[in-house]
Amino acid sequence: MSEGLAAEFLQRALRAQVYDVAKRTPLEKAPKLSARIGVPLLLKREDLQPTFAFKLRGAYNCLHQLPAEQRANGVVAASAGNHAQGVALAARELGIAARIYMPRTTPEIKVRAVEALGAEIVQAGDDYDATCAAAMADVEKSGAYFVHPFNDPDVIAGQGTIGIEIGQQMAKPPAVVFIPVGGGGMAAGVAATVKAIYPNTKVIGVEPEDAASMKAAIEAGKPVDIGATGMFADGVAVRIVGSRSYAMCAELLDEVITVSVDEVCAAVRSVFEEVRAVPEPAGALAVAGAIAWAARHPEATAADAADQRAWVAIVSGANVNFDRLGHVVERCALGDGNEALLAVTIPERPGSFLEFCRTLGDCSVSEFNYRNNGTPDARVFVGVRLRESEATLEDRLGERGYEVIDLSRNEVAKLHLRHLVGGCLPTGERERLYRFEFPERPGALLEFLTVLAGRWSISLFHYRNHAAAHGRVLAGFLVPEADEDRFHAFLDETGYHYTDETDNPACQAFLSAAPVAVAKPRVSVAG
Repeated sequence: MSEGLAAEFLQRALRAQVYDVAKRTPLEKAPKLSARIGVPLLLKREDLQPTFAFKLRGAYNCLHQLPAEQRANGVVAASAGNHAQGVALAARELGIAARIYMPRTTPEIKVRAVEALGAEIVQAGDDYDATCAAAMADVEKSGAYFVHPFNDPDVIAGQGTIGIEIGQQMAKPPAVVFIPVGGGGMAAGVAATVKAIYPNTKVIGVEPEDAASMKAAIEAGKPVDIGATGMFADGVAVRIVGSRSYAMCAELLDEVITVSVDEVCAAVRSVFEEVRAVPEPAGALAVAGAIAWAARHPEATAADAADQRAWVAIVSGANVNFDRLGHVVERCALGDGNEALLAVTIPERPGSFLEFCRTLGDCSVSEFNYRNNGTPDARVFVGVRLRESEATLEDRLGERGYEVIDLSRNEVAKLHLRHLVGGCLPTGERERLYRFEFPERPGALLEFLTVLAGRWSISLFHYRNHAAAHGRVLAGFLVPEADEDRFHAFLDETGYHYTDETDNPACQAFLSAAPVAVAKPRVSVAG
């Protein structure tokens, strides 16, 4: 590691002008995560900045350094949102005209936030690189100054003030500092200042698996275009890292690791459970990296734990699109390794659901999708909250004769198939569809199936645990017309609240082979 490079940017960061707009953010304990990984973990709360992200540090420092004649020409920036807000706020405070280019895919919350700060917005391109090209064309025509989000030395120095604050806030040198990496500006600045203060501290960059442009650059020995990136963590979705940020990261970072979308979702939930704040996916990257690195390096983790040397993870932003939270919730249990998605083949006969659920033992079912397909065997899509290793569960199911396919890492299954299990009944038998509600608690689904066990075959079953007070099931039963009254008497005796959905237009359109003449729908009065 070049001590000269670290010392140079430490001096730049010490001279940086950021605190006219930025806050010295707290370094907060994360007791639950610390207990989980076995090392004291501290969260650097950059999500508490006025723009809810760290970017205003570098943006303000850069604009503050501009000479008067350049300020008069205005500034242009390209950003998915957080840098845009930083530039817009800095420009407003310094009286500089700002025009911000944003990808068309930018979450609406970030577009509205930039508008509120008074900047002119131009939406162009579907990713950062296309947007940046449009911004550079503007600069060529207008003579405005381009505020690069991660390759400008004054921007990098401004982000480096985070590392100085970490040094000021810790009594002992941190063992490891985890930094999210997009284009590499914060990683370069923080790595430089941390290494200048604590040369022996490890600095780990963290990228999404589907947007690992810095890792690719370091492996290639130069910035490379990685092509289309995943957009889930849009704040770090960069195809090509900066030349300056690459050179600094290649020299100063000890390692660059990648994490999956599921691991990021789990980290979002972990941060919420610690501090009751919801970071954006890019903002939770460093926490996901700390969890993953601890699992991949048990010996180093144990050594740091023995010395009581803390780790630091930078929570870089909280400009999360509210509509994205559903996806986060859906995937976080998989990211924690607490859930498995399985395709399981069971016999197509009455009571097979109940037998299968009993075989699962103490594992709670989080999702259960099934549709009768008219064959001797049934294929169910099941989500299981694990109380043992996934391999142990699969072995136990195999010993009982079940054919199991692990879908936990299958993106098509997670994104689409779990929502598509269904279709029309392939036989001509008479099917009735009912929606049930029951108090949601451990073992509730098994209890529900135990009560429903009877002479009528289940032809369709859909259940998802939404962490709500009540569980909800849509189920189909093969009920001959002659058994109609006995069947409803049976349902009333179960005590579960139910609604007859057989004649529901949605069910008729997508689940029934043909419209069925039915009596007036019945609704139970059970609570």
